[in-house]
Amino acid sequence: MKSSQLKQLQRLYHQRIPGDRITTSDFSQRLAAISTEVNQPVCAYINRRGQVIRVGVGTPRQTQIPPLELPRYGAERLSGIRCIATHLKTEPPNESALTAMALQRLDALVVLNITGTGFTRRGGGATGYVKEAYLAHLTPQESRTLIPSPAAVKLEESQFGFAHSKQIQSPSWNISPPLDLDDLAEQDLVDLVENLEAEFQREFIAQEVDADHDRVLIVGVMTSEITPLQFQDTLVELARLVDTAGGDVLQTIQQKRSRIHPQTVVGEGKVQEIALTAQTLGVNLVVFDRDLSPSQVRNLEMQIGIRVVDRTEVILDIFAQRAQSRAGKLQVELAQLEYMQPRLAGRGRTMSRLGGGIGTRGPGETKLETERRAIGQRISRLQKEVNQLQAHRSRLRQRRQHREVPSVALVGYTNAGKSTLLNALTNAEVYTADQLFATLDPTTRRLVIPYGETNEHQEILITDTVGFIHELPASLMDAFRATLEEVTEADALLHLVDLSHPAWLRHIRSVREILAQMPITPGPALVIFNKIDQADSETLALAREEFPLAVFISASQRLGLETLRQRLAQLIEYAVDCG
Repeated sequence: MKSSQLKQLQRLYHQRIPGDRITTSDFSQRLAAISTEVNQPVCAYINRRGQVIRVGVGTPRQTQIPPLELPRYGAERLSGIRCIATHLKTEPPNESALTAMALQRLDALVVLNITGTGFTRRGGGATGYVKEAYLAHLTPQESRTLIPSPAAVKLEESQFGFAHSKQIQSPSWNISPPLDLDDLAEQDLVDLVENLEAEFQREFIAQEVDADHDRVLIVGVMTSEITPLQFQDTLVELARLVDTAGGDVLQTIQQKRSRIHPQTVVGEGKVQEIALTAQTLGVNLVVFDRDLSPSQVRNLEMQIGIRVVDRTEVILDIFAQRAQSRAGKLQVELAQLEYMQPRLAGRGRTMSRLGGGIGTRGPGETKLETERRAIGQRISRLQKEVNQLQAHRSRLRQRRQHREVPSVALVGYTNAGKSTLLNALTNAEVYTADQLFATLDPTTRRLVIPYGETNEHQEILITDTVGFIHELPASLMDAFRATLEEVTEADALLHLVDLSHPAWLRHIRSVREILAQMPITPGPALVIFNKIDQADSETLALAREEFPLAVFISASQRLGLETLRQRLAQLIEYAVDCG
């Protein structure tokens, strides 16, 4: 662009629009003249004081303000900014411009259709460049008030248990008929905005009734590395994780990509769809089905305008809720800090202020550096405490081994029924629920089983351990090493499998992969298929064919427990002899 054209754009910042008017004829003509000279659309963004706060060369979509940079942003109100945009064709506002208006929650969008040379006045001379104008604004969407409280929301689900992205309802807006500049200048901005925000506030309150949970939008990305069935299983499992963490899944959006976008995971168009869907449904949290880098989180939050988390953060939140003992809370805090430390840079402008006080007045140490240093020190202290916990549990195990009491660890995918089986075998009162990671802290109980050919009674120790999950976060593996040692130090393992789950074979592979990653090779394992009362005959037949030495039980119905005791005795005898 020429320097003279840049100066004309800069002079727009000195213009002042009356606070109760959307625009004036003079400002519209000036904007149209500049747009005609540069032969490109131009957008001017104006606040409610009538001040021009942003000027951009391009369409409303190209020049839109990121949600986090808007002065006010939320489902219950408008942003306090209106956009006056020029358009080089004679047509109403297109979908792209209206979507940009919805994403920014603009007070209003004015589109000025301009001519190339201006109109010729009678008698000669150009009178202006604007042929016609359109006024657009958001309207309250009645369908959104029909969404009940999150505790009761039920979306129509597909066969895989989640809603398709095609069910998204577009935001609603109103577009005026073609207006001339005089009619446009007479529009009352204050009256328009006050009426709209009153409706949005009523709509927002209807959504917030009994809203004790996060309203969640799940985003899944399928690459060539996994099959469609594995991808669907992953999304269903993520929806269960969100539900366990206390959130309500309102929608699931999917995208198939050859490779992950390095900046935003999904493509630019899909990011816009996510932002629009989140706004339409009143979502306050977006959850991705994979780990996100700090820069990806920052980029997504800037463009979407609400909090974005990944699968690992959801799992950490569940662990934080489930931890009851001091040891459990200690390990969860360590895992959360190790996850948080490299992500401090993605926490926005709150970390860019200078620190103050003793110990922070170094050569320009920022709040970010202070926080990072404090977290590093806290991690070091927690690592020492976890090491002490490891040593304490090791002494307890040595004491049990000295008494020559064999030990067995219950392992398996989360929600396989480990705690239910422990209760059924030992009459323990461990908390059980149809949830992922219902129990976190290991529980050890005594169990008497028949031993040898004489069926003499033998006492063993059986431990219920934390459940595993596909791609268990590395920070949890490290933080829970003291708990996972209960598995590696046991004489034998009982690998419990939920046979009623469609992905039971994948669960077996995931557990075995995690066991293979442990520093010490665990003892021999006996595969136990649980919940056979809920499995169909074909699944039972396949499991018997693939695992002929497995035991089939129903812990909740107490089916097959006597057979399990006998096979457990044989397993202990084999493990002790081999040991």
